[in-house]
Amino acid sequence: MEASRPTGSEKVVSKTAPAMRLDGVGVAYRFEKGSYPAVERADLTVADGEFLSIVGPTGCGKSTLLNLAAGLIAPSEGRIEVLGQPLQGLNPSAGYLFQADALFPWKTALENVAIGLEVAGISPAEAHARARAWLARVGLSAFAGRYPHMLSGGQKKRVALAQVLIRDPKILLMDEPFGPLDAQTRQIMGNLLLDLWNADRKAVLFVTHDLEEAIALSDRVVVMSAGPNACIIGDWRISLPRPRDTADVRLEPAFHEIHREIWAKLKEEVSKTYTQAEEETA
Repeated sequence: MEASRPTGSEKVVSKTAPAMRLDGVGVAYRFEKGSYPAVERADLTVADGEFLSIVGPTGCGKSTLLNLAAGLIAPSEGRIEVLGQPLQGLNPSAGYLFQADALFPWKTALENVAIGLEVAGISPAEAHARARAWLARVGLSAFAGRYPHMLSGGQKKRVALAQVLIRDPKILLMDEPFGPLDAQTRQIMGNLLLDLWNADRKAVLFVTHDLEEAIALSDRVVVMSAGPNACIIGDWRISLPRPRDTADVRLEPAFHEIHREIWAKLKEEVSKTYTQAEEETA
């Protein structure tokens, strides 16, 4: 295992255009009586087919970077490129998997997976056929006719994953997608995600508070500083061999070595967040 040292803005060299590039991107949220500088001059490149995770303390702007990548918010400064082209408005090349399930409670698992294709003009018959194939890929063939309230947390997350991937996005944005799940189910979902990712190697931008999860899944792990004016302060390449099992890889000495190195940087920022909170309440 060989971990790169923190560089803050490491550029990935690719024969093709990067899936995404953020150059000097900043975000300030404006209020009636002022503004909050959430993110300051973020430089980040996600290569085509790369699995990149972002970790950082609560409130550091991790989700803000995802929302920028999705085109849900516009940067206050800087430039965003998707597949070599400037991003203007919503990102049509991205699929977004949120922490909270976005399933329609009145639709079955099959209907929830198919709806994205139907909205895009695909005939219901073809959309349902492709949805059945995706439910099979996530291990839910027998649950196609069940409604969300009849599914476990892990099963609902599988439906949500199929719902996003059926549209074949070039970039997958994931905001704490497995956060609400128990530890065992998180590991199972992590392995499922890696299996699906290995099949076609989409670019993935994955936000998590779980450093072990980030290392187990990723090609690179990026660390953000505490806010306000949060920025990228570390960038590690994870050279653990693939394919990986998210449980087994955590037993490897190389895993613990890089975990210690990243955590030494991350814990400083987590401590700052708690210190700021104490000062504000004092």
